Amino acid sequence: MLDRISLVLVIIGALNWLLVGLFRYDLVASLFGGADSLISRIIYVVVGLAGLWCITLLFRPREKAN
Repeated sequence: MLDRISLVLVIIGALNWLLVGLFRYDLVASLFGGADSLISRIIYVVVGLAGLWCITLLFRPREKAN
């Protein structure tokens, strides 16, 4: 379950970075009062921690499909 939550958060973060890269629009910052607001910073940290967790997915043995 933690893997899926982390993956969803990483995808959300990637989409936010896509918006920043293409349009210079930070959705998280605009929704939560700027990049320096406490809630925005918490979201950035949670997404970053999810990204670190997803690194572990690269090194786990794959489950065989039935």
